[in-house]
Amino acid sequence: METGQIWRYVDAERAALADLLEGLSEAEWGAPSACPGWTVRDVAAHVISSPQARVLPVLAGMIRARGNFNRFVFEETRRLGARYTGEEIVAQYRRFAGSRRRPLGTTVVDPLLDVLIHTQDIVRPLGRTHEMPAEAAAVAADRIWAKSFPFKARKRLTGSRLVATDVDWSVGDGTEIRGPIAELLLLLSGREPVRPWTDGAARG
Repeated sequence: METGQIWRYVDAERAALADLLEGLSEAEWGAPSACPGWTVRDVAAHVISSPQARVLPVLAGMIRARGNFNRFVFEETRRLGARYTGEEIVAQYRRFAGSRRRPLGTTVVDPLLDVLIHTQDIVRPLGRTHEMPAEAAAVAADRIWAKSFPFKARKRLTGSRLVATDVDWSVGDGTEIRGPIAELLLLLSGREPVRPWTDGAARG
């Protein structure tokens, strides 16, 4: 997929998430997300932090986290969630609509997989739904499969072949796991996909 189309998907998914967030109650903002230790507010703040990331603050955060990237992301996200109100977070989505900025060292696909996956981290615990565009999910799935950090998808899914049932997409070798590309993307990222969706023997 060409870069311009990837960014158009990022724009559309961020806008859809902002619209959803705008209608949340205060209780929903504070509800647990699918990310352990993060509230809905934390996850929402994390997604829109991507176009706001700057080198020096990131380096300072990494020093505070003693070089542990996962700790840095966790602590920074909690800090952002505590700092901003829901209204302020939605305003950031509107302000950075169309932004092409992304953190140093990331590809254009990283903001896409970030918003696709984290939108589900928000909506599913709240009992809401948002349909993930299959074409975009396939691009994000390729990115996760290709990079070892931080998802370690190839290692976790050794001995499995993932086959999408709604787009032409497959990876791996072994016991076949079939399902919609959105659910396969969540599986690749370490989330628990919606059941039933595999071929029965897939998860043993």
